Amino acid sequence: MTAAPGTIHHGYGRNCRELELWLAAASDADLRRRSAGTRWTNEELLFHMVFGYMVVQALLPLVRIFAALPAPFSRGFARILNAGTAPFDVVNYLGSKAAARLFNRKRMAAKLRRVTRSLERRLECESAASMARGMSFPDRWDPFFTPWMSVADVYAYPILHFDFHAAQLSLGPGRTP
Repeated sequence: MTAAPGTIHHGYGRNCRELELWLAAASDADLRRRSAGTRWTNEELLFHMVFGYMVVQALLPLVRIFAALPAPFSRGFARILNAGTAPFDVVNYLGSKAAARLFNRKRMAAKLRRVTRSLERRLECESAASMARGMSFPDRWDPFFTPWMSVADVYAYPILHFDFHAAQLSLGPGRTP
């Protein structure tokens, strides 16, 4: 999964542009429509896609802490989190439903731009050594979490997450970028 910083920057920018285009083209009815393959509406799914980027902001400090500890610490932490997959799934679903009310079509594009700018600033300060550090991850939580992820993998994760969920949008013909 590891991507070069330039590829990550490109992916962040592409995802921001896509979100802005979808939101500009979508009617209220489009956003209220159920997405394809999820229980979320399109608007809730769009927020969930933005949330994938917000999660990375919280994950990066955690990865740095666990990368400095002996490997059994992060393996144990990942096992504990994997054991809590069912409650996580409920919180993930309900959290995105609720948060989409605050970060709705009027706010989510600006939020994604702020988050990606913040991540890009951090990325610019990373060394090759810091990008290679990593930890064990709860690979049952998300299809793009692997048993071990580097800092570079974590930076690349929201692009994969966004692109995966983009295919589940049901915004109608001619509504996707």
